[in-house]
Amino acid sequence: MRSCIFCKIVNNEIPSEAIFNDELVRVIKDINPKAPVHWLVVTKKHIPSIKESTKSEEILFGHIISVARDIAKKEKLLGYKLVFNVGKEGGQVIDHLHLHVLGGWSQTTNQVNV
Repeated sequence: MRSCIFCKIVNNEIPSEAIFNDELVRVIKDINPKAPVHWLVVTKKHIPSIKESTKSEEILFGHIISVARDIAKKEKLLGYKLVFNVGKEGGQVIDHLHLHVLGGWSQTTNQVNV
């Protein structure tokens, strides 16, 4: 989709701080973090939301979660949250499927509950 900010990011039309990239997803740092570590696993295929996904995207969903797990392990996150916001009523701000990875809280810091 031409006007989608995430489409522009995955097509390198807008710069981003990418920490992972493959043929299906790009992982970027959120520019408005809600946690000490806040990454977005963004699909390269434009899918507006989980609501608009089809059965054919099931493998993609598994890949998104596996990428989040692998990067969290590589970055030594002991615990983290994975959050899909679905639709405006579910807190989704950008109409492009993405997974939030939130973590990095220390033992003494209160974490944000989502």
